[in-house]
Amino acid sequence: MKKTHLILLTIVLLFSCASDEGPGYQEPYIPNSNNPVIEPLTDQELMDLVQEKTFKYFWDFANSPSGAAKERYHPNNPSLNQNVVTTGGSGFGLMAIIIGIERGYITRDQGIQRLTTILDFFETADRFHGAWPHWIDGASGQVIPFSHEDNGGDLVETAFLAQGLICVKEYFKNGPTQEQTLANQADVLWKGVEWDWYTQGQNKLYWHWSPTNQFALNLELKGYNETLIAFILGAASPEHSITNSVYTEGWASNGSIATAETQYNIPIILDHAGSGTGPLFWAHYSYLGLNPTNLSDQYANYWTLNKNHTEINYAYCVDNPLNYFKYGSDCWGLTASYSRNDDGTIGYLAHQPGNDIGVISPTAAISSIPYTPEKSLAAMQFFYSKSDILLGPAGFYDAFSPKDNYWVADAYLAIDQGPQIIMIENYRTGLIWNLFMQNQEVQNGLNTLGFNY
Repeated sequence: MKKTHLILLTIVLLFSCASDEGPGYQEPYIPNSNNPVIEPLTDQELMDLVQEKTFKYFWDFANSPSGAAKERYHPNNPSLNQNVVTTGGSGFGLMAIIIGIERGYITRDQGIQRLTTILDFFETADRFHGAWPHWIDGASGQVIPFSHEDNGGDLVETAFLAQGLICVKEYFKNGPTQEQTLANQADVLWKGVEWDWYTQGQNKLYWHWSPTNQFALNLELKGYNETLIAFILGAASPEHSITNSVYTEGWASNGSIATAETQYNIPIILDHAGSGTGPLFWAHYSYLGLNPTNLSDQYANYWTLNKNHTEINYAYCVDNPLNYFKYGSDCWGLTASYSRNDDGTIGYLAHQPGNDIGVISPTAAISSIPYTPEKSLAAMQFFYSKSDILLGPAGFYDAFSPKDNYWVADAYLAIDQGPQIIMIENYRTGLIWNLFMQNQEVQNGLNTLGFNY
């Protein structure tokens, strides 16, 4: 079984089992004759709304002791897992706070105060050869095991956090003394990650290390999935760097990562871990800071790769081979998110073509806006037309099922909210892409691995 699917399976087991409805299964749709009238917004107004609402996840609903991002937030049960801090989602939150300053949602001083609190927390939290765990107790800073054997460092979550730390460094490095201190703190934190330790002395990167289980999970980072950023940051590290061979032999499997396969007559370009094209978050997480616009190496043009991935996801929903209610050109987007179990409770599933139960995740289309702006905005307009049920206190809810009488997972996950505000900003101004890509160590890493950018 491929490594990403193992991780997703772990997540599924942590939440609950996903629905297993047969192809084409339809609950009878019962229209609501009392649908409210939703006043339309322009595309610009809608992007403003989505960014400002989604920002609240990382500001109003952050973990109180640490200031960092909670793994999840359920408005109807706000105390649920209230001290479970997510490392990767907190990296997304760092970038969101920078956007909040630029957009005027908070003052610069407010942002600096919150960022200082967050960085102080991660400075003292449990680390394992420099890597933070997937989950951390926001009150104590101690690791919360993600699974029985996963109670130590998580290199991929750490890479997502490091992406945000680099943006903090670049945003504040030329400011007054307080800002330079914050920038230096962020710089020292990410540079403390021992990427080379996670190779086990091989031309590979491994996802986990535990003080009690060591490398027992033995989960190698191998493309193509969401983990590209870990290789670039590993190569960028001044003191704990990885070699080009770790990338070419490990990630790219000596070139066999490339494929000539197509879906809907659209080239896949890279083998998405044997899963067709995979869930759409693979086109988002590594590219929140890493700008794919002009990014290429010997294996792929990464703009074309991600655009094609998104276009295939869109084409599948328009084609709608399972005949699910409402799928189409303005209701699309399959990715890993909360999901609907058979009994109507909330579960979790990596939705994608080939693993589709009729659940749409708004983050999939919204976070793809740099790749498919017109299609993503059409989906956002549709989601907004259902804002009486889909829009909550921190943006659009995580998932919904039109075929099940618009069942809604009225909850949020940090890793789904973060890409929305960040990718909309990258589409509008390129802010986060520009910050990350101007970092000298990042450029060194890209050069080491043979990227053009």
